[in-house]
Amino acid sequence: MKSRMLAFASVGALALGMMTSAASAQTELRMTWYNDGIEGEVMQDLLDRFEAEHPDITVSLDVVPYSAILESLPVQLAAGDGPDVARITDLGGLSEHYLDLTPYISDPAYWEENFGPFLNWLRPAGDDAISGFMTQMTVTGPYVNRTLFEQAGVDLPGDGATWDDWAAASSQVAEALDIPIPMAWDRSGHRVAGPAISMGAHMFDADGNPALVDDGLKEMTQRLYDWHQDGTMAQELWGSVSGSTYLGANEDFANAQVVLYMSGSWQIPQFAETIGDAFDWWAVPAPCGPAGCTGMPGGAALVAMAGTEHPEEVGILMDYLSSEDVLSEFYGRTLFIPGHLGLAQGGIDFDTDDPRASHALEVFAGAVPTISPIAFELQGYPNNRVMFNALISRLGEAIVGELTLDEAYDRMTQDVEQQLAEQARDN
Repeated sequence: MKSRMLAFASVGALALGMMTSAASAQTELRMTWYNDGIEGEVMQDLLDRFEAEHPDITVSLDVVPYSAILESLPVQLAAGDGPDVARITDLGGLSEHYLDLTPYISDPAYWEENFGPFLNWLRPAGDDAISGFMTQMTVTGPYVNRTLFEQAGVDLPGDGATWDDWAAASSQVAEALDIPIPMAWDRSGHRVAGPAISMGAHMFDADGNPALVDDGLKEMTQRLYDWHQDGTMAQELWGSVSGSTYLGANEDFANAQVVLYMSGSWQIPQFAETIGDAFDWWAVPAPCGPAGCTGMPGGAALVAMAGTEHPEEVGILMDYLSSEDVLSEFYGRTLFIPGHLGLAQGGIDFDTDDPRASHALEVFAGAVPTISPIAFELQGYPNNRVMFNALISRLGEAIVGELTLDEAYDRMTQDVEQQLAEQARDN
């Protein structure tokens, strides 16, 4: 009896050892993610499928507020405590932390062919690394509550309409229907940049160095300042936060408290979900200035981080998520403009029967050819976040009365020069 019990004990120990060994052989990856709409749910579905096909790899999807991507993630990466993979929008600004996936993916040529123009947004100058792919291509631009325009009997400004035209029309609608906010913009330097370029801002000097403040930028920021003073824009929105803090007005727009909302294509899936057919949320082309009618390109990328302890497994995950079938499903379900050249050319079967969403996708996709080369250059500039932050923080101070506009312009220039000098010393 004793020998039999010992035998059972040995078998049990062996089984336990095998289970422990199997568990220890499983690799867990951490993915930091933020949501504009339903994309987190879609990503979780894809990750569940990935784990079923790769039982030795698990992926923990950590969904955080967008502010954490801008503010907390860079601190974590600098401290060596970042995730294995993250969804980010400061594409070039975080490039020092990216992993070069080239040795760990199965077909680098596929990545170059389909993500080539956008890979440069992720690369340090002179580098040819492959670090990630665009989860979405975005274009900035306005939405209007078309239902309010119809109720107020005000026509939508037509092709070639300027920001002045839209501000006047939005104010007319708001006054007629007692809507509290005629016009709202995301509190973001990126959102201001496109309209400023339309007004003639160059963003760079003749030698390619940052030159944020010029007559074109002043034309646009003067308008933003004036609109906050005369009630076209609500001071309590931008004035409720300080510094370079981002603030969106998507909830105010969804609650029909805003006539015109300046944001971008990433809002489409959220509005399809939160507004639906409650009113006609209608994307309109970028308003014009003397230098053009441009929004800003951009988007979010899923990138691998150099601090990962599991580069091979990260490569397997990124190969899976970037594959045509998987990425086509992701774009189609999330209603995102594809950042994959092959899929953009072949077309995406978007999962929507909402005419407002379909129209918005057409408007923003159709805007891509009209984007200014300056806007593309600015988006690809690795230190564009320095420029965006200086622009919005100092403009915000002027709007709430802490600085004059002229003082704000001086501070913007000083901020950019100082931060770039500090970065140069650190490097």
